Amino acid sequence: MPMISADEGKFVTVDGLKTFYVKAGNGTPLVLIHGGSPGTCSLVNWKLNIEPLAAAGFTVYAFDQPGFGYTDNPKDYSLEFRVIHARAFVSTMGLERFHLIGNSMGAYIAARIALEDLRTARLVLVSSNTLAPKGSAESQARAKKHAEELRAYTPTVENMRTLTLGTLFHRELVTDDLVQGRYEMSTGKHYEAQLKRAEAPRSKPIDEELRSLRVKSLILWGKNDRGASVEQALLLFQLIPNAELHIFDNCAHWVQWDQASRFNRIVADFLNLAEER
Repeated sequence: MPMISADEGKFVTVDGLKTFYVKAGNGTPLVLIHGGSPGTCSLVNWKLNIEPLAAAGFTVYAFDQPGFGYTDNPKDYSLEFRVIHARAFVSTMGLERFHLIGNSMGAYIAARIALEDLRTARLVLVSSNTLAPKGSAESQARAKKHAEELRAYTPTVENMRTLTLGTLFHRELVTDDLVQGRYEMSTGKHYEAQLKRAEAPRSKPIDEELRSLRVKSLILWGKNDRGASVEQALLLFQLIPNAELHIFDNCAHWVQWDQASRFNRIVADFLNLAEER
């Protein structure tokens, strides 16, 4: 199946920022929200998922957050502003009912929208240390070490190769094309944004709010994630009412890459159940 390219993307002004997005398929809108690591953007994070999920019967929207990909850098680099921008993107697209998928920091953003926006139908949360309860001292130490590695990144191709080898379990997925593409999205204005984000206010915990989440949720996690422990996945599962949890072995932080085929199938089945009711 051919992968969607930047040439097929569009720009729209969202909350004053020129924002890049791609749209594919026909059906219930499905909004994909990428994470916050260096070189992340819609076309990298969701490269193996946009077209398969569109083919499964959804109108897929994948956008670049402020300071990522082809979207302009903002004045406000806080995660709170990225939540505001994501909400504004959904409204700008005129979506009346939609599903959400968020990976890593994107899962936190997706959960915030699901808690606040009654138009959210179903929610998929993927590998998020930002969202999940912090867990034991061991889990917290693991998360801290991983966060320090991300903050220490400086843009070179070899540094990006090392970073990506930590993101994925399957080394054969870490191709020259992936490394180069992710590297290019970590240089220049992107590196400037990375440094600014490190100085921005931290996200507010929403553990208590998640206890009252009304949206049916699916949690997907990699057993071999270097930053987000399985313990955290279980704690998040216990926190959210009516949630489902799937943990993959031989899988790290980007479940949507390491287990792309099964990710796409499981997600499509879960979301399609909402359409059958």
